[in-house]
Amino acid sequence: MRKYEVIIILIVVFGILLIWGLRNEKRVSLAELQVNKASGTRIDQYASYEDRMALNDEICEVRHNAITNAIQIVSPAVVSVNVIKTETVNRYMNPFENPFFGFFGNVPYKREVKGIGSGVIFNSDGYIITNAHVVEGATQTKIILSDSRQFDGKLIGLDSVHDIAIVKIEGEDLPSARLGSSCGLIMGEWVIAVGNPYGFLLKDSKPSVSVGVISALNRDFAPNEDGKIYKKMIQTDAAINPGNSGGPLVNVLGEVIGINSFIFSESGGSIGIGFAIPVDSVKKLADELIKYGKIRDIWYGFKVQEITPVIASYLGLKSMDGVLVAYLDDNGPADKAGLKKGDIIHKINQYSIKTTDDAELAVTDISVGDKMTIDVSRGDKTYTVTINAVEYK
Repeated sequence: MRKYEVIIILIVVFGILLIWGLRNEKRVSLAELQVNKASGTRIDQYASYEDRMALNDEICEVRHNAITNAIQIVSPAVVSVNVIKTETVNRYMNPFENPFFGFFGNVPYKREVKGIGSGVIFNSDGYIITNAHVVEGATQTKIILSDSRQFDGKLIGLDSVHDIAIVKIEGEDLPSARLGSSCGLIMGEWVIAVGNPYGFLLKDSKPSVSVGVISALNRDFAPNEDGKIYKKMIQTDAAINPGNSGGPLVNVLGEVIGINSFIFSESGGSIGIGFAIPVDSVKKLADELIKYGKIRDIWYGFKVQEITPVIASYLGLKSMDGVLVAYLDDNGPADKAGLKKGDIIHKINQYSIKTTDDAELAVTDISVGDKMTIDVSRGDKTYTVTINAVEYK
């Protein structure tokens, strides 16, 4: 190899090493490097202050999404519901402390118990939706808004069976949430559970949120030991913690689609199985409670019973599905509509009826003034009977 060729090679190598060294001087650690995932722009330690601020603004914009927007929309209207209830308990008196020497060992006495829950203001007049079990039996109700304002709550009415109550506060510039619709919900869509159970305890009275999806729809539950009936419930894995009862379940538009009510849990904490009352049912109940202060009782004019094997055999029935009309009020709504004693009811308003529990669940959404459509079999024939729901007086 000639001498001048060696010199050229050495110059090229030296140039490469020089360029590589300059590039290494420009490198910074990952901690010193910010990457805007949206645009791919990199700002390192040599960037100007203006460039860094511009990137910070871009990152803040990227962090906002439909969920954060929905929370901003609904959270001002979510309130803390703090109640005081009086309950009667039996207290055991030591015979040595009791002058009657044990003749009145268990002495009943009353004590005050504090309770907490959540609610949501749904119009500018100050009407609040919450669960009936939150305020039922309360002697005092205090409402705390997310802006720390406090109001005395007045119970307008409650429906213990459906676990819905309406409380009213008087104030100015009250925020309110929009009630959406529970019709057309999709399993798997994002939802947000919002609650404000500790507004009275914490200096920061803003609500807390948890995010999940709709796990299932139209979950029906038979009446529980308290007599409450939960129908068409929305199941969600968004955490509904103690104290969040009565708070709203919200979609990504910031609309209320349900009222959080209870969870399935052996420990008492959330395990991702929570249930909310669908808002379409809530709106109907709320209108009734505001207008009448109660849910008006309906006079159906008939009673049903289970179909036992003995009854099925006696009537020659091929199946025990359905319920038997066992009693009719003379000249009552059912009698006037053409229902007959001995008819077998198979459907009520498109709900299939196999047991008396099914029949009870089917009529829970019916209000005074509604029509109830019943499919019955009578002998070898089938009929459709329409009963007008009238108020029981």
